[in-house]
Amino acid sequence: MELSQKQAGPASGSPLPASSRTPTPAWAAADDSVSASIGGLQEYYYDLCMEKSQEIKPFILQILQEVDKEIEKGSVGITLNIAGNSRSVSGERVTGEDFWILCRVLKNNSYINGLDVRYNLLSDVGAYYAAKLLQKQQNLIYLNLMFNDIGPEGGELIAKALHKNRTLKHLRMTGNKIENKGGMFFAAMLQINSSLEKLDLGDCDLGMPSVIAFATVLTQNQTIKGLNLNRPILYGEQEESTVHLGHMLKENQCLVELHMCKHDIKNCGMKQLCDALHLNRSLQYLDVSCNKITQDGMKCLADVLKSNTTLEVIDLSFNRMENAGANYLSDALASHNRTLKALSVVSNNIEGKGLVALSQSMKTNPTLSHIYIWGNKFDEATCVIQNMYFKSTVFPRNKAMHL
Repeated sequence: MELSQKQAGPASGSPLPASSRTPTPAWAAADDSVSASIGGLQEYYYDLCMEKSQEIKPFILQILQEVDKEIEKGSVGITLNIAGNSRSVSGERVTGEDFWILCRVLKNNSYINGLDVRYNLLSDVGAYYAAKLLQKQQNLIYLNLMFNDIGPEGGELIAKALHKNRTLKHLRMTGNKIENKGGMFFAAMLQINSSLEKLDLGDCDLGMPSVIAFATVLTQNQTIKGLNLNRPILYGEQEESTVHLGHMLKENQCLVELHMCKHDIKNCGMKQLCDALHLNRSLQYLDVSCNKITQDGMKCLADVLKSNTTLEVIDLSFNRMENAGANYLSDALASHNRTLKALSVVSNNIEGKGLVALSQSMKTNPTLSHIYIWGNKFDEATCVIQNMYFKSTVFPRNKAMHL
């Protein structure tokens, strides 16, 4: 099949959708004239581009050809991966108009239940079509829209589309600056949606009101298992967001994973979280990295670890525990805790004796298999002991959903 390319007619004149009330652009309103079942996804995409005078992207054709091969083999539950940071796309990026065509291709496809278009150029135009896809595609359970220049209006469209969606389980919005306005729409969505299980809103410039709104909603929502609220834009010294999230953890017994990186948590906030963790019986993964927690906060956490039976992974990277904090943790891990599997203390200003104490806790703790320690202060004697006891010094830097 010879590939010819035409410049997209609608790309120059298509309106940006300001909210979910925005009408469908006229150039996208016509019904599909080609069935996805004829000739496979590759041919359907090609024919739609020709019909709509949209530029044909060879890298998209190639990816769809590979998916067609998987479908021919009988594969189901396929995730279509057109990530902009993938080597397979060779520097190409999917635009909002490209995504319009892709959504038409995928709308009635029962073989694909995951879509990964992270690190592309969808913008709010693409968010408009993502919302339409969520309203019409009844098989999609995973959608990755990370770092696509989606703003507050696009966030509103996607959040409102999830009011009626009953299939999507995991949504990743990391790096899209939906701000406080968009965050409020997602929090409101969680009052209605009862199927979404994982929501990633890290690095989205959420504000204090939206973080508090999430904490409030999750006292009632019994479906969300994983929530990423990393790096909100917070002001003030009262750690108000931490207080509200701590209260949520006292009430919520379904949340399994919580990411609170860069929440400016100090010892007072850590105590609030630890008071909640004494009562919580569901949380398995806690990320409080890149905060300002010192030895006093670590002492509170050590007290939790002596009785908690659910926590399996704790990320304390880039805090300020020093040797005293390390000693508090090592004592709890060596003598009391038998559920924690991995602990990161990367870059915590821990010196030789503190690192030795942590290494020895691994020797006596049968469940603790990984402690991540780089960025601390090693001397020769510490390195010898580290080589004897530490089983891994590699910690995954991806802060997104772990489970």
